Amino acid sequence: MSSRGLPALHGEGGLSRYLSEIRKFPLLEPEEEYMLAKRWKAHEDPEAARRLVTSHLRLVAKIAMGYRGYGLPVSEIVAEGNVGLMQAVKRFEPDKGFRLATYAMWWSRAAIQEYILRSCSLVKMGTTAAQKKLFFNLRKAKNKIEAIEEGDMTQAHVATIADQLGVSEQEVVNMNRRLSAPDSSLNAPLRSDSESEWQDWLADDTIDQETRMAESEEMGERHALLTGALGELTEREREIIQARRLQDDPATLEELSQKYGVSRERVRQIEVRAFDKLQRGMKAALNEKRSHSLSPA
Repeated sequence: MSSRGLPALHGEGGLSRYLSEIRKFPLLEPEEEYMLAKRWKAHEDPEAARRLVTSHLRLVAKIAMGYRGYGLPVSEIVAEGNVGLMQAVKRFEPDKGFRLATYAMWWSRAAIQEYILRSCSLVKMGTTAAQKKLFFNLRKAKNKIEAIEEGDMTQAHVATIADQLGVSEQEVVNMNRRLSAPDSSLNAPLRSDSESEWQDWLADDTIDQETRMAESEEMGERHALLTGALGELTEREREIIQARRLQDDPATLEELSQKYGVSRERVRQIEVRAFDKLQRGMKAALNEKRSHSLSPA
């Protein structure tokens, strides 16, 4: 699947023109989307793939606009989101009953976030999912509780955000200092009289396309394993895991304790138990998949 033939976004100045171009592509009705996806799945019909992709370019652009605060060119953010969209179309299973938009949203957001993490170098690729969540949600969490103070936050604000995002208080403090540092912005000008920015002088250490595609394959596999393992949890376990670990704005223990009429500690125990079951389920499914791939045809 190629991006050839898709509208191109060249710099911030071309954003309005790009948005105008992609609005010309029609949205698909559910039945039309299903038939196109079946054509792509059965015959790898490039025209079917093109129509599936172009009908979701507006969705990717909307997602990309939400990541403009990280000092990176919007054209690159959109391009990465479109790579994720193409991966979503490639892997879409129409018979599972979901619309492509749900799948595309996950893949596009994941591709954009991985790109930002690589580019900003504030969080390394080897960090935990919780730390990545902290990187992308700290500013929103601060705004939500009106933590507008300069420098270090108050202890109460730190504790609230740590609970919301499922990380330690020290991790919140460290990340806040990184994101608040005056020299952390890659968009900072080299000199007051210069139009050049620090990011213009960074060496290009991005990984090659082949490695990126391999990482995308692995990401898709993990998502499929996660979806299967979630199905093995009880309804309450699944709801708590999704509320605490799988959404951009995680619920607090207090909110869930009130919802289910149990103590905060009981919610925490259910979360820990469900997460353990989730890990074991994903590991078992992965081992089974590998054993099948090693079996003789």
